[in-house]
Formats: sequence, C-alpha cells, structure tokens
Amino acid sequence: MMKTAKITLALALLATAGGAFAQEPVQNIDPSRHGNLAAAQDLVRQAYDRLSVAQRENGNNLGGHAEKAKALLQQANIEIRRAADAANQR
Repeated sequence: MMKTAKITLALALLATAGGAFAQEPVQNIDPSRHGNLAAAQDLVRQAYDRLSVAQRENGNNLGGHAEKAKALLQQANIEIRRAADAANQR
C-alpha cells in the first residue's frame, strides 16, 4: 500500500510540474481594481513570451534554463493572482 501511495504522489508531482511548463501565464486581474497587480501580470506574460521567442530562435537549445524560467514565471503569476484575491478579502 505504501508503494502505491508513493507512486501516486510521484505521478501527481510530475503532472503538476508538467502543467507548469505547458501553461502560459494568464492575465486575469481587473486593472481598474488592482492596477499594479494587473501590470505585474502583464510583465510576467511579456517575459514568458520573450522566453518563447528566445527558445524558437535558439532551437530550444538553452540548457533547459528557459523552460525553468517559464515555470517560475507561471508560479509568479499564480502568486500575483493570490495577492489580488487576498486584497479582495479586505
């Protein structure tokens, strides 16, 4: 049973990591409500798009670093959304 739980956890972690790599950051903060947070989301999206261009121009030969940076940008975008949600709770 313990082995099955470990395998399930490992698959869940892989799915989460894979999803972070595959998903582009969304822009889902209303700029009229949270202007600075919406602007931050826009900048994250711009950085993600520039990394995509760099990957294309370099034949995806960037040592995996651009893909890791894109995953971190996706996580940053999620945290920015959470900051807007927290502000909405006040």
